[in-house]
Amino acid sequence: MSAPVAHADVFKYVDGSGNVYFTDTPLKGNRYKLEWHRESRKLVRESKQKFTVDFDRKNRTITARGRVIASQPAPMSKSVTERRANYEHLVSANARRYRLSPGLLHAVIRAESAYNHRAVSHAGAQGLMQLMPATARRYGVNDSFDPAQNIRGGAAYLRDLLDMFDQDVKLAVAGYNAGEGAVLKYGRSVPPYAETQSYVRKVLQYYGAERPSSFIMTAR
Repeated sequence: MSAPVAHADVFKYVDGSGNVYFTDTPLKGNRYKLEWHRESRKLVRESKQKFTVDFDRKNRTITARGRVIASQPAPMSKSVTERRANYEHLVSANARRYRLSPGLLHAVIRAESAYNHRAVSHAGAQGLMQLMPATARRYGVNDSFDPAQNIRGGAAYLRDLLDMFDQDVKLAVAGYNAGEGAVLKYGRSVPPYAETQSYVRKVLQYYGAERPSSFIMTAR
């Protein structure tokens, strides 16, 4: 015979890295953002509905009911991998200096410049971490094309953004792209700019690829 089912609320949380958590008790701390909570009976009814999950090998995504619920970035090309190796020591040193995850620094550099230290954006951002001239001056970077200076300046900026947004990686990354003022303007949330939202998803995917988990769940 089946044991009686205890009905309770189910809570869904997302942390600053975009990881998803389901629990039957509320989580405490600024690290977790509550997405929703529902009665378990409702979730049981929903689970009985037709639910198919597909893995798209070409696009490296998992979809359910037509919606992407998890994704995996494509592997780095040989040329990007070789360029990355040139800056491993600088990334590691600055990660220690500014109390950052080396994986986060790698994710930002990969998204910003694909490890091209001579990269220049249409807006005038320069170098590995694509520092705008004003940001470079703010962090004492005299030559943004110098990898050592560029990574140091970008790492210092990321550290300040993480401190400003209570260690929320998603908001820090959004601030890196759109500026901290834009994140504050929209109530300490990712600004509704298509470029910034796409950038945040990309960095979080790359950051996830730096960690053991191969797929990063997409928050609803």
